[in-house]
Amino acid sequence: MARISGEVVIRRTPKKVFECVADERNEPSWNPRMKRVELLTPGPVGVGTRWAATAGTPRGSTDMVIEVTGYEPARRLDSVTQLPGMDIVGSVLFQGAPEGTRLRWRWDVRPRGALRAVGPLLGLVGRRQERQAWEGLRRHLEREGVRR
Repeated sequence: MARISGEVVIRRTPKKVFECVADERNEPSWNPRMKRVELLTPGPVGVGTRWAATAGTPRGSTDMVIEVTGYEPARRLDSVTQLPGMDIVGSVLFQGAPEGTRLRWRWDVRPRGALRAVGPLLGLVGRRQERQAWEGLRRHLEREGVRR
């Protein structure tokens, strides 16, 4: 297993940041690796909401299913992501800060089968990719004309 964690400060309210992150359909607008996201379950986003997504990879693309497992508006979002060969379990925390929102992420990457042998490498690559993705969210939200 590899653990990936980090944080970024975004000059927007926790409510605004949470709303953008909680609806996975927004992710392609700030994460260039995310190519497609489709809602699989009816109703508003909350515990049990599932998404089908496709992310670009160096070798093409990877399909995944993301399920919301914890949902506390403007505070916390937990999920499980199932991909071929691994599961990713984790949380995103939203904390008010003088500058706006301190967003913290923590993912446990749990490779299965042959991918277990490259678990440490998945952690290294994942840390870089997550940092880039969340910085993309920061840039996306801060360039919007929305006031805090």
